[in-house]
Amino acid sequence: MKLFTRAGSFSRFYSLKVAPKVKATASPPTPLRPQNLEFTKLPNGLVIASLENYAPVSRIGLFIKASSRNEDFNNLGTSHLLRLASNLTTKGASAFKITRGIEAVGGKLSVTATRENMAYNVECLRDDIEILMEYLLNVTTAPEFRRWEVAALQSQLKIDKAVAFQNPQARVIENLHAVAYRNALGNSLYCPDYRIGKVTPEELHFFVQNHFTSARMALIGIGVNHYVLKEIGEQFLNMRGGLGLSISKAKYLGGEIREQNGDSLVHAAIVAESAALGSNEANAFSVLQHVLGAGPHVKRGSNSTSLLHQAISKGSQQPFDVSAFNASYSDSGLFGIYTVSQAAAAGDVIKTAYNKVRAVSQGTLSSTDVQTAKKKLKTAYLMSLESSEGFLDEVGSQALIAGSYMPPSTALQQIDSISDSDVINAAKKFISSKKSMAACGNLCTTPFIDEL
Repeated sequence: MKLFTRAGSFSRFYSLKVAPKVKATASPPTPLRPQNLEFTKLPNGLVIASLENYAPVSRIGLFIKASSRNEDFNNLGTSHLLRLASNLTTKGASAFKITRGIEAVGGKLSVTATRENMAYNVECLRDDIEILMEYLLNVTTAPEFRRWEVAALQSQLKIDKAVAFQNPQARVIENLHAVAYRNALGNSLYCPDYRIGKVTPEELHFFVQNHFTSARMALIGIGVNHYVLKEIGEQFLNMRGGLGLSISKAKYLGGEIREQNGDSLVHAAIVAESAALGSNEANAFSVLQHVLGAGPHVKRGSNSTSLLHQAISKGSQQPFDVSAFNASYSDSGLFGIYTVSQAAAAGDVIKTAYNKVRAVSQGTLSSTDVQTAKKKLKTAYLMSLESSEGFLDEVGSQALIAGSYMPPSTALQQIDSISDSDVINAAKKFISSKKSMAACGNLCTTPFIDEL
């Protein structure tokens, strides 16, 4: 098996071995001891973390602090096309070889993105991880972006965006960020229509060269040996030093976008700026989210136990859905309410939900409600770490934001430290701050921001 090196040559990488196979003996096998998460930060800024759980399936993720917020007005949509280009020809493997090689071992290569980060993930049987590691490194460090392959991929942008926007919620959230922020976080995860077919290989190369730097990367593995992962990082992910291009700080301004169409259901979101991820204030907003209602706790069930749902159901007989909206980023955040209702009842549903948050900001909140919300938040957090995928994402996100890892026990302590007054102050900040609103559907009764 060949790996592409920085010098442009090919060499076999024999040290990429996970847990050694144990020869069968007459004596009972030695029990495998549980391993703790190992964490290393290299001098070039690259973060490497691994957890050896001895599972039959290994997972490795290369997390990169670069996504749509790194775009400017001249290269919008570049990160969207980059997400779809993971199987294009590289300097070490053709598109056919990448696809066929992954399929041959029953593996998986996927690319996901938030507004701030991109994650290239591979998973396969642990004996085959060497093969998929080759493709992961080729895709992220040695892409070619051949002009005809990029041109053939442009139509997929339109399909990918159309599929995502079949869900009105995706359209509303994209519009919400566009009106809340005029730069950085306001950039859409999806390529603008006028840019489809115009994203060039040169723009892709520029984005990778200036944002895929070692200091913005985190290599996270589950079911792999830390020493091996560290050796890979030192040898193959040390190709671009420095911090890359500077990232613009998000500027919250607020505003309103109303998309009038013939849909019978009205989707509406009203938010204000909250707090940056990792701060005590952000934790207070997370608790407030669960006080108001973060969604049903039973699959396909209702959200009837939440304060928002109970307030609206007292005055509306029409079907509706409501929950608190909470999104935190490295330097900002959004908090508010998200409603789905019939067009005729949209005004009453939105106003009632908003007034319920106002009531909480005035102190009509019991300690029992806060303690219950804390338990819900802690449960949701711990459950998100139960799966390998969730744990990989959590470690990768923390590595990119803080350059370290905070164990779950510390996170739970921070949640417990939130007081009733912290939650009330979070509600006050939402009520008093400048709002942003996005809505779509038949907006005949949907109020404007200044009517709330």
